[in-house]
Amino acid sequence: MTGKMKGAILPGDSTVAFKEFDIPKPGHGQVLVRTKSSTICGSDIRAIYREHLGKGPEGYQGVIAGHEPAGLVELAGPGCKRFKAGDRVIVYHISGCGVCHDCRMGYMISCSSPHRAAYGWQRDGGMAPYMVCDEKDLVALPDSLTYTDGAQVACGFGTVYEALEKIGISGNDAVLVVGLGPVGLATLMLAKALGANLLVGVEIQKERIELAKKLGLADHVIAPGPDALAKLKELSGGRGFEKTIDCSANADGRALAIRATRQWGKIAMVGEGGTVSFNPSPDIIHDQKTIYGSWVTSIWRMEDLVERLVRWNLHPEDLVTHRFSLDKADEAYRLMASGACGKVAVAFDEELK
Repeated sequence: MTGKMKGAILPGDSTVAFKEFDIPKPGHGQVLVRTKSSTICGSDIRAIYREHLGKGPEGYQGVIAGHEPAGLVELAGPGCKRFKAGDRVIVYHISGCGVCHDCRMGYMISCSSPHRAAYGWQRDGGMAPYMVCDEKDLVALPDSLTYTDGAQVACGFGTVYEALEKIGISGNDAVLVVGLGPVGLATLMLAKALGANLLVGVEIQKERIELAKKLGLADHVIAPGPDALAKLKELSGGRGFEKTIDCSANADGRALAIRATRQWGKIAMVGEGGTVSFNPSPDIIHDQKTIYGSWVTSIWRMEDLVERLVRWNLHPEDLVTHRFSLDKADEAYRLMASGACGKVAVAFDEELK
């Protein structure tokens, strides 16, 4: 396939620029994917869209943006072993070296090789009609899930599922989620599917509170503030929550998550950036709490998640509140940066409807 295509790049300063590119050609072990849906991640907003702050893994190289794509294999290059033209796929958004210890465990996110390159950060991503992907970075997308479901799995839902699997969620658990942006909403959705018996969120943005209520994801949502901890203790029977997940990346939000966790409870830190201050003895040590850090997921766990979404009849697409065509990507990023929304998708073909 030959020809030109338009792609969106992020020059910083809260802007989106469009450039013309050649339609790429897949090499050995690679496929050409026709993009169907590409959702916008908060990490793009924080580290690229507003200003180029990213270093190391978050060092943006001026490539086509978008690290949450799903699409249809248009052409398989030589040497491909599993995927072929016509296959529906999700793109695991970090292409690791494939031979280091982390890659061999499936955690390409933690690959420290100079060969590591993330789609939408160091190699072209999904904000264009076509993208070239290494076959090893693909996850099969079942017919019962939409391409926008798949785009959600590519980063946000995969990230959340990893964190919840680390701390364990069951019918024994009251679960608190601090920060109900798209990642926090995904946390509520998956924790509910895993059987949590009480789901409480902390959020101030009215659009996100309304979405959580509309979808029936939370039993209660409270606003942050000086009386938030007392309200959370009251909602949890005075003892706090067995499992708490911070998706806020806010110093006060993180401290609240820690202090609202009950004795012997577990806390997952998922929100990127920012800081936190707490008192180790009363906040952690004396109550025997455990804090887990969780960064994206492994490709095998992403495959497990896809299987379970089908079993649960769960659609991550339900968190998408706005869709834009590629030529309106600037509006899409602007809306996502405002926070006055759920998830925002740049969609192609039938996924735009």
